[in-house]
Amino acid sequence: MAIRMNDISPNDIDPIDIPVVAAKRMRWLLILATALFVTGICLPMITISKFIVVSNSFSVISGVLELLSNGQVLLFAVVAGFSIVLPLLKIGVLFKLLSAGSFQTPKMKRYLHLMHEYGRWAMLDVMVVAVLIVTVKLDAIASIEVHGGLYVFGASVLLIMLITNKVVRLTTHQGESSP
Repeated sequence: MAIRMNDISPNDIDPIDIPVVAAKRMRWLLILATALFVTGICLPMITISKFIVVSNSFSVISGVLELLSNGQVLLFAVVAGFSIVLPLLKIGVLFKLLSAGSFQTPKMKRYLHLMHEYGRWAMLDVMVVAVLIVTVKLDAIASIEVHGGLYVFGASVLLIMLITNKVVRLTTHQGESSP
């Protein structure tokens, strides 16, 4: 059921009252997390070497594009959706919640709840599963070298999770203290 602004009474809309200093600090952390995320998905994460002469490096972007070019459309959609699209949507919602003059409509409350409860699957777990799929498909002769992209991506995941947790706590605490 879609919620339209005409269907929302003034009692359903609460201004988000995150302290200015905390919101500003979290916006800066979110900018850092966004930069880490974009860098992490573009930098090589792993290099797969076979027979010492054949070596392929993969980033998240190059990996999902490789899946698409190989005709693995379902796997492409799952990995791209959970590792790229959902995190970007999550970052967008967090920026909106942390902006000055934000209002917490039932729709925003639902998005925040979904982000907090299911957002953990959006990046880290799916990336680990994808790396495991790659390693299982390798021959016994291949070796894997991990690169900085994996660590940068992991740092962005953790930072976004921490920011989400803090925003949820601040908005939940605010909702409990209002009459």
